[in-house]
Amino acid sequence: MRSLCLLAALCSPLAMAQSISVESHSLMRLPSNNSVLRLDRLEVADGATLLVPAGVTEMRVDQLKLGREARIAITPSPTAFIFVVKQSELASGSQISTRGAPGSFEKPALPGRNLTLRLEHLNAETLSVDARGGTGAPGYVGLDGGNGQEPGCTWGQAGRGFDGDRGGNGHEGAAGGQVRLEVPLDFAAERIKVLVDGGAGGAPGVGGQGGKGGESKGCFVYRADGGKSGRTGDAGQPGGKGPAGSVTVQRL
Repeated sequence: MRSLCLLAALCSPLAMAQSISVESHSLMRLPSNNSVLRLDRLEVADGATLLVPAGVTEMRVDQLKLGREARIAITPSPTAFIFVVKQSELASGSQISTRGAPGSFEKPALPGRNLTLRLEHLNAETLSVDARGGTGAPGYVGLDGGNGQEPGCTWGQAGRGFDGDRGGNGHEGAAGGQVRLEVPLDFAAERIKVLVDGGAGGAPGVGGQGGKGGESKGCFVYRADGGKSGRTGDAGQPGGKGPAGSVTVQRL
């Protein structure tokens, strides 16, 4: 009931909920009917995930607390995301992710979402951000070869099966995101871990199966030999890795 009340407050026109708390090892998805969200307090407990939909473009939080292995996952979008926090406490293994989505046969891979993250006061062992690009879509499977024709008892021999088609090439991975961090002057650079690698290339398509040769056939005087099966098609080529993003660090 408590979570439902919080989400109902977020659905109001001004999106001025006092606070959001995500229970440990659970998932909460924010509503997407407001592009800007302002909160007094946001707490994501140990092992929990807060999912921010693509329609939200800006979050401003007075107090942020992430538990151990907690995560804020920001959905990919062409629109950059702005995240401003006054006081932040980030436990070990916590992460802010704007990682891209993998491609599929129906849609291409999505790049890491561009992010501006401003943490005015930061208490953390490590600041971890993942803005890697999505893995490229796999190549299509090659078409199977047709079967050979059966022999006749008074003419010819069995037809050979047709070769399978070559598999399609995997698609290129998506680009990593452009990340701008604004952190306190005394937060050491070696405690900042940001991933902006391009996505891995898509897997190559498997070659089509070779068709079966025409089956042998018993006739009145002799037996007609069967035909040879066709060859399995070659696999395609794996896709290339996507281009890396960039990281800029500004000291406050």
